[in-house]
Amino acid sequence: MSSSTDHNADEPWWKRAVVYQVYPRSFYDSDGDGLGDLGGLIEKLDYLHELGVDVVWVTPFYPSPQHDNGYDISDHCAVDPAFGTLADLDRLIDELHARGMKFVLDVVLNHTSDEHPWFLESRSSRDNPKRDWYWWRPPRRGTKPGTRGAEPTNWLSFFSEPTWTFDPGTGEYFLHLFSRHQPDLNWENPEVRRDLYSILRWWIERGVDGFRLDVINMISKRLPLQDGPPLADTGFGDGSESFITGPRIHEFVQELHREVIDASERVLLTVGEMPGVTTHEAALFTDPARDEFDMVFQFEHMSVDHGPGGRFDVRPVRLSSLKTSLGRWQESLAERGWNSLYWNNHDQPRVVSRFGSDDPRYRVASAKALGTVLHMLRGTPFVYQGEELGMTNYPFRSVEGFRDIESLNYHRLATELGIESGPLLAAMQYTSRDNCRTPMQWDASAHGGFTTGEPWISVNPNYPEINAADQVDDPDSVFHHYRRLIELRHEWPVVREGEFRLLLPDHEQIFAYLRLGGTDELLVVANLSSQEAEGELPEPGTWDEVLLSNFLDPHRPGQAFRPWEATVFRRQVTG
Repeated sequence: MSSSTDHNADEPWWKRAVVYQVYPRSFYDSDGDGLGDLGGLIEKLDYLHELGVDVVWVTPFYPSPQHDNGYDISDHCAVDPAFGTLADLDRLIDELHARGMKFVLDVVLNHTSDEHPWFLESRSSRDNPKRDWYWWRPPRRGTKPGTRGAEPTNWLSFFSEPTWTFDPGTGEYFLHLFSRHQPDLNWENPEVRRDLYSILRWWIERGVDGFRLDVINMISKRLPLQDGPPLADTGFGDGSESFITGPRIHEFVQELHREVIDASERVLLTVGEMPGVTTHEAALFTDPARDEFDMVFQFEHMSVDHGPGGRFDVRPVRLSSLKTSLGRWQESLAERGWNSLYWNNHDQPRVVSRFGSDDPRYRVASAKALGTVLHMLRGTPFVYQGEELGMTNYPFRSVEGFRDIESLNYHRLATELGIESGPLLAAMQYTSRDNCRTPMQWDASAHGGFTTGEPWISVNPNYPEINAADQVDDPDSVFHHYRRLIELRHEWPVVREGEFRLLLPDHEQIFAYLRLGGTDELLVVANLSSQEAEGELPEPGTWDEVLLSNFLDPHRPGQAFRPWEATVFRRQVTG
């Protein structure tokens, strides 16, 4: 029988790992100010250890004006006082290591805050030595500076505003693909790269075990910067061809690996967040022979419910589309490279409300089923805080309840474009990033046990029914289902390295696939719908052993599967 002892000795530690993402402002508040902090995370490490995760990835806690909840960094080598101190961070790393767990740092290298000392110098004058550390351009010829249409290119930012902001002091525009408070760094300048690499090495010396690199495939711009094709009814253009996976991206990433990762004596984990990356590019980025990244975050499966208008253009989910996307990534990175596996993170709505069911009859089963089909795939799974409890989207009633800059800016632009308020609010309710940023639900006390103060954003009112305290004590909970999924990954090499074969690709209710490795074969079957479903599965009478199911009496291949029923079957084969 296969076991945890027969894994490849040369297998990198992160191939056996499950990563837990913490969004610290919403995780646990240790001082009662309504904002989660590093002290709160330290207090809850035993909870994460009981869940069984191997790695904790923490989103930015650096000093920041907080225009984009910390992704606008004003000092890369410090801790914002709202979250604690460097001493708290050192203690967090030590406490993780003492439990046999690792720490992954979230770093933003594409842009800084407009209050970062680098940018303050850069905007001080046209001849400042740091002027070329950012992207500065004059207004369009023949236009009035600072007016609409005078921007150097017509690009629309990810936050629904022009990507260029005029600086009256120097008479030029600076580029920002996100908020106007997040100016893009100019990676063409070797001094910029040198200082960024120094920052990463500084964190490694403090004990960091790896990095998640925010929108890292946008650091190489295609020169000269040019207008993009028009975006319908907005007056803006799509500039993505000029900054998604640009011409020097592999050169820059290989240099980063050489200067930072190779320079460390430890095996570090690197995860590149890459909106718009293709399977071909991802195979290059994660090919071990190329020394770039260990894995990438891709967004293809996160777009199956989006129309041409993007995140807020919501469309019904077709399971066949979701399976096709995940299957393509499994197959494309099978021979070289490695997948990251995720349903949720700080940028995505809650998966139970998105691809599962909020219906109280099915919520628990759907949360377990979605966890099952993801965690049994080949790659490294990422669990976002509260996902292991089956937390759901927040029932927003009006725009006043939102806090996220992306949602609020979109609402402003959509209102200007005349989009009706009802459909607009419905789209925001479904897909806003605020859905995953509501506080962690620890128990049934006030504010879900997150804080003794007033939380920075409202706690989901279903916390009396969905909370960690109840689930840790309930062996049939979503929490313990996730714990067992993590154990399967640790124990069975076939889960980590086995071949993937998608079954029933066109079935709109059943997600089924095989994992094949050595003498072990797994059949994963999940009915991802609220109705009974049948499907023709291979050799139905041979799948006798059940490794895990979300039902005490799982149905077998050849039977109809109940709503949201999910089971992992195993058999041994010879010869």
